Amino acid sequence: MSSLRSAAALPVLAALLTACQTSGPGNLTVKSPDAALPAMERIAVAASNCWFKSRDRGFRGYRLAPELNSFSGRPRILIVPASRPQDRPLAVVEGQGSPATISAYGPLMSDPVGSRIAADVRRWSGGNNACTS
Repeated sequence: MSSLRSAAALPVLAALLTACQTSGPGNLTVKSPDAALPAMERIAVAASNCWFKSRDRGFRGYRLAPELNSFSGRPRILIVPASRPQDRPLAVVEGQGSPATISAYGPLMSDPVGSRIAADVRRWSGGNNACTS
C-alpha cells in the first residue's frame, strides 16, 4: 500500500519541483562583475528609483519588497501586489555568488512588463544605473 502511495505522489512532487524552476518564458539569468550583495543593492536602488519613485505606469499596481539581508547568500528583491504585499511575489530578482549570477523569474516575467524588468536588470547588473537604455 505504501508503494502505491509513493507512486501516486511522484506526479505531485514533479509538478511542485517544476513550479520552482527559474527557466521559462521571460525569465532571465545574467552575470554581474560584482558579488551578489553589492549587485543586488545597486539593482534594488535603481528599481526603486526607476520603477516606483518615478511613478512608472507599468509598475503602478506593484510594490518593491527588498530582502537584501539573506542568510542563504541569495539577496533578492520581490515585486508584490501593492494592495496585498503579503501575497506571493509576482517577480523575484535574486543574486548569488561572486561574481554574481542574477536571476529574475516569476509570473510577472511573462507579462508585458517582464521584458522591461529583464532589460533593466540586465543593464543594472552590468553597472549602468540609468533608468532607460
